[in-house]
Amino acid sequence: MRSLRCLAVALCLLAPLTAAAQPAAPPCNSPEHRQFDFWLGKWQVHTPDGKLAGYNTITSEYGGCVLHERYTTEQGFSGESLNLYDASRGLWHQTWVDSTGQLLLLDGRLHKDGMLLEGTTRGADGELLVQRITWTPNRDGSVRQLWESMGKDGEWQVVFDGLYSKL
Repeated sequence: MRSLRCLAVALCLLAPLTAAAQPAAPPCNSPEHRQFDFWLGKWQVHTPDGKLAGYNTITSEYGGCVLHERYTTEQGFSGESLNLYDASRGLWHQTWVDSTGQLLLLDGRLHKDGMLLEGTTRGADGELLVQRITWTPNRDGSVRQLWESMGKDGEWQVVFDGLYSKL
């Protein structure tokens, strides 16, 4: 009888250790977390007239929770962004920083044509500007990134139009 009690106590003591050893389900494995995966890869980026704009590498990090972008040009410009699906808000978020000191904070979601993120910044004159960036996957595996800005005149102006082709 005593040995049965000892065995029961031992099993009770080991149960939490066994439960702790079980791997938890990955926190970022929902379909929403995979919506921007079409942007993953190593890319060369060209402007609409075919000129090389730069190189971009987008990697999946932190257990698939974050897309990390690293962009460089041959002229010395560089920047990077962290992108994640914020399940608590049901939105994608991007924080972009670059070598000119620019900061962009964008939020949005997947639309039928691609990922659409928007945010606001202030221009050099203090004017409030709406920023909108759309990433559209193409059938050939390339991705178009269109960055537009709208000021107080209400007109969208193209800031950057790039075609991403896999390296």
